[in-house]
Amino acid sequence: MANLNIGGQSDDAFYRYKMPRLVSKIEGKGNGIKTVIPNMSDIARALSRPSTYPTKYFGCELGAQVKCDEKTDRYIVNGAHDAAKLQQLLNGFIQKFVLCPSCGNPETDIIVDKTSTIQMYCNACGRRNKGENIHKLATYIVKNPPVNSAYGKKGKGDKADRKSKKNGAATPPEEEEEDQDDLFTKKIKEEAAAIPDADNYKSALGDDWSVDTSAEGAAARMRELEGSVKTQMTLDDDEDDEDNGENPYEQFGIYLEDNPKATDAEILEIAEELGIIAKSRAVTVLVQCIFTDDMAREIKTRSKLLQKFVTSEKNQKALLGGMERALIASKTLMLKATFVLKAFYDNDIIEEDIILKWGEKPSKKYVSRDEAKEVRARVEPFLRWLAEADEEESEESD
Repeated sequence: MANLNIGGQSDDAFYRYKMPRLVSKIEGKGNGIKTVIPNMSDIARALSRPSTYPTKYFGCELGAQVKCDEKTDRYIVNGAHDAAKLQQLLNGFIQKFVLCPSCGNPETDIIVDKTSTIQMYCNACGRRNKGENIHKLATYIVKNPPVNSAYGKKGKGDKADRKSKKNGAATPPEEEEEDQDDLFTKKIKEEAAAIPDADNYKSALGDDWSVDTSAEGAAARMRELEGSVKTQMTLDDDEDDEDNGENPYEQFGIYLEDNPKATDAEILEIAEELGIIAKSRAVTVLVQCIFTDDMAREIKTRSKLLQKFVTSEKNQKALLGGMERALIASKTLMLKATFVLKAFYDNDIIEEDIILKWGEKPSKKYVSRDEAKEVRARVEPFLRWLAEADEEESEESD
């Protein structure tokens, strides 16, 4: 059986990352009809993920019950589903839970950190990025983290960070999810260890200078260092990256998915409770969760809600990022990409200059670079029209 390039990322016949083509077998009749995936374990092995993950993902996307029997190597999705449809959904799983957000390669390990946040460490580029934590499958992964030889080993996250620094691939601040308490403790111990004892200072500066080496004196120095480290890290943090306890953006996404008929007032209320109103990441989550394939029409009815969230240039860029993800996730919606972007413009959600600047250069911040290029190619007619209108206006002004 011919193999496929993982995730459909490349048409290159020599692309090194391959997986078996998904095979489906429909069994039963009537209400008992089901789809068996005989080669699910082979696919999962190629993706370096447990077989239960893609199977559960199918259940989430199709709204169907699934059965995973690892002992008999039998994976079932209720209902009749052809292989082509399941292969398309599998590509969605790969985009969200396999490919590295930074380099697009599938050489990633899933790590569930102390805050129950999914992170992905890439063995190809050395980066450690925040994974997909909004999808319903994320809850299952957090409760059932990978435990085989490739994942879940003690110290894996620390090793990933050390390798990332060695490779010179610094993790972006918005993606870094290290435990802040560990950072504080490590920094404090390093600086405390660097403090010389009293004897060393006496030899250099004379007997008039001394360091209090008592337990009380050491404790006082530790408190002073802790305060300076916390102050510095607070100053370095971006306001959009502050997570107090549980991730408020994840909670926001879960609320929106569980309450598809929530009113604008209810959405604003939950956002205010979580303290994320007008935060950039909240804007990205909002755009991905409140719209259907009829997004172009729905933007007008949601315009007042969007205007409450989109209050700055940074918010507008985050909205465009959420739009990119929504378009990539739905082929039907991708066909309407031009109308979606125009609706944001017509309803004064995004300014002309922001759209034109966004269209100039594809970015891999929200989707892969190839996907970003695909989105911009789809909306090229509108970008061209907008640019020409801007030029005509400038000429008339002159």
